[in-house]
Amino acid sequence: MVENKLKYKVSDSFLKLKAYCEAEQYKGWDPYDGLNSKVFQALPLKHWDLARLAWIQGFKRSPINFRKLLLVPKEYNTKGVALFLLGYCKLYHLAKKGCNDFGTEEELLQKIKDITKLLLSLRSKGYSGSAWGYNFDWQARRLFLFKKHTPTVVATCFCVEALIESYEITKDKTVLEETLTAANFVLNDLSRTPHGKGHIFSYSVKDGNNTVINASLLGAKILSYSYKYNKIQEHADMAKKAVVAACELQEEDGSWIYGLLPVQSWKDSFHTGFNLDAIETYQQNTGDTSFQKYIDKGWQYYIDNFFEADGKPKYYHNKTYPIDIHCPAQVIVTASKLNQFKNKEEVLDKTLNWTINHMQSNKGYFYYQYRKGVSSKISYMRWSNAFMFNAMAHYHLEKHQ
Repeated sequence: MVENKLKYKVSDSFLKLKAYCEAEQYKGWDPYDGLNSKVFQALPLKHWDLARLAWIQGFKRSPINFRKLLLVPKEYNTKGVALFLLGYCKLYHLAKKGCNDFGTEEELLQKIKDITKLLLSLRSKGYSGSAWGYNFDWQARRLFLFKKHTPTVVATCFCVEALIESYEITKDKTVLEETLTAANFVLNDLSRTPHGKGHIFSYSVKDGNNTVINASLLGAKILSYSYKYNKIQEHADMAKKAVVAACELQEEDGSWIYGLLPVQSWKDSFHTGFNLDAIETYQQNTGDTSFQKYIDKGWQYYIDNFFEADGKPKYYHNKTYPIDIHCPAQVIVTASKLNQFKNKEEVLDKTLNWTINHMQSNKGYFYYQYRKGVSSKISYMRWSNAFMFNAMAHYHLEKHQ
């Protein structure tokens, strides 16, 4: 009885989210899009790094959404579009199993084709291979300014995985060929920092954020996809070096810090999930299972340290708030990738139930963050809705296995 009640609740929640996102045509705002403000761009302050940083942080931290007032347009975000594509691919497989609750095979196939075309059209131009960036300028502390459409390995990896899933459904070889050129972007346009017996891929083509563990692993993930289809041994070897470095950086308890800069020493939930997903994907794509013990140890740490008894998802290993919507979303995706969904189904059910109760608007969209005090209930298309769309599509498919 309780299980059926949750099933209908999750289904209703997802239908509301799906309707909202489709009505918005997958365009929306983002926590970091403040510099897209037409008001700010008309001011001389735009040339000052501290002003840019303060402006972005003001938008990101404010529980009140000033974007409409300050003329920030709703736009496509490539990572968000990729997450929607991943989600629709899961729904297509669900329809193939006979569940048409979220669309028929024909309807979902058309969605997949349309979003695939859109995602390929959003590539950043002028790089060694297919690469994707974000639709806004981004001031990273005072270290450097990312101009909009500057490709990052993170955005590129999400796009690559989504397009590969699309190819497996449509069998459009042009999509596969265009997507796999992203390996050239990783090898030729990203820098590599030697570490131990391996190396760490940089976050982007810009220097200054070169030792972020999850970003490096996402570079390895891209290369592993290239190896799976093209069997270029160099791509498997270079991917392995990134996995080796990341596993050397895993602590004895199974945890990872975010990055190697002094200001990047925190441990958080969803980047832990990214790490595990990437290493597992590398293993699946290359057949090299020599890193399983690191996955097992990391998964145990992840599930033991980032979720409370009632399902509440913690942000940090030693601190709960602010609860970010990425946290409950990513654990579902990671559990599915690691084939751990059934083993931890009770935890995942509780976490999703808590998230629907505390972080979903009656309009269907999900909130950015939940805090002890005033929460940010702004609808962010990439950060909140696309992540939950993909997670809930994974959830429904797993429930029908």
